[in-house]
Amino acid sequence: MAKRFLEQALPGVQSLKPYEPGKPISELQRELGLDDIVKLASNENPLGPSPKAQAAIRDAVGDLALYPDGNGFDLKRALCEKHGVDASQITLGTGSDHILELIARVFLGPGRNVVFSKYAFAIYAIVSQAAGAELRVASALPEDHADMPYGHDLEAMAAEIDENTRVVFIANPNNPTGTWLDRARLEAFLKRVPSDCLVVLDEAYFEYVEEADYPDGQSLLASYPNLLVMRTFSKAYGLAGIRVGYALASAEITDLLNRVRLAFHPNSLAQVAATAALADEDHIRQSVDMNREELAKMQSGLRERGFTTIPSVCNFVTVDTGRPAREVFQALLKQGVIVRPVDAYGLPTHIRVSVGLPRENERFFQAFDAVMGVSA
Repeated sequence: MAKRFLEQALPGVQSLKPYEPGKPISELQRELGLDDIVKLASNENPLGPSPKAQAAIRDAVGDLALYPDGNGFDLKRALCEKHGVDASQITLGTGSDHILELIARVFLGPGRNVVFSKYAFAIYAIVSQAAGAELRVASALPEDHADMPYGHDLEAMAAEIDENTRVVFIANPNNPTGTWLDRARLEAFLKRVPSDCLVVLDEAYFEYVEEADYPDGQSLLASYPNLLVMRTFSKAYGLAGIRVGYALASAEITDLLNRVRLAFHPNSLAQVAATAALADEDHIRQSVDMNREELAKMQSGLRERGFTTIPSVCNFVTVDTGRPAREVFQALLKQGVIVRPVDAYGLPTHIRVSVGLPRENERFFQAFDAVMGVSA
C-alpha cells in the first residue's frame, strides 16, 4: 500500500527528504528526563518577542473566532512606512518558508531550473524539487578562502544560469554558514542575471548585520525589477512561534505570488504581533547589541580552544569540531544542550550553535568542554 502511494506522488516529491528542524526542548525532556535544558539550535532570539508584540497578542485573543484580515492591511501599512514601498509590492506569508513555496509554485516546474549555492538554506532545494525543477548547485568558496570561507561563489553561480533558469536563490547572510556578500559583489552579480530570471534575496538575518558595506536589498528593488527580497519576523523580532514573514518586489511579481497565495495568511495573532514588533525599535536594538557581544565571545572562545569557526554576522556560529557532527550533537544532548549538526548540508564535522543569553552560552561551553575533552 505505501509503495503504491509513493509511486503516485509527483516525481520531485518521491526522492525528497523532509526538512529536519531543530530538536525541541520538550522532546529532549521526554527522551532523557532532563529538566535543565538549553536550546541553541534554531537561531531564535533568546530575549523573546517585544513586550509590545506580547501585549498586542493578549489584546487580540478575544477575536480569535473571526477570520484574519486576508489582505493584512495594518501590517502592510506598517511595512510600507518602514520600507518606503507601496502595498502592491508586499507579499505576506506564514513565515518566509511560505514565501518560498509561493515562488516555486509560480515560477518553477519541469523543464525549468533553479540556481543556488552549496551550503545554502535547505528549503530552497525542497520547494524547487517538489515543483519538479532541476537543481543547479554551484560550488561555494573554498574553506581556505581568505575573506569568506564557505561563502557564495557568485562566479560559479553565474556560470550555472542558462535560458531555462527561472529562479536564483541568494541568502545574505547565509544560513548555516553565517557568511555574507557586500553591496559591490551583489550588484555586479545582479547586473549579470538575465532580466527574466527572478533573483530571490533572502535576508532572514538582516537586522543582525552591522557591516558597513552590507547591502539593504530593499534599496536595490528600483534598479533591478527581477529582484525579490525576503524578510522574516522569526529571528531578531523573536516571533518564530507564530510564523510571519514577507517579501518585497515589483507590483508585477507580487501580483503573481498573491494569485496562488491562499486566503488568511498570516493568522490574526501573527499580524498584530508583527505590526507591534515593527514599532519597538528599542527591543531590536537590545537584541542586536546583546548578540554582537555574545557572538564575539562565542567565536573567540571556540578559537581559543583550537577550533575553526566560519566567520558569521548572524546570531549563530558554525564550528568545525573535527569529529562527526552527529556524535558531538548526541553527546551534547546528554549534557542538556541542544545544538544543530549541519552534516546534511555537506559539513560532516560542523555544528551550528545559536547565540543565547550569557548564562546559556556559558552552559554551552561547559558542556562542549566536557564532550570534547577540552581544558579551557
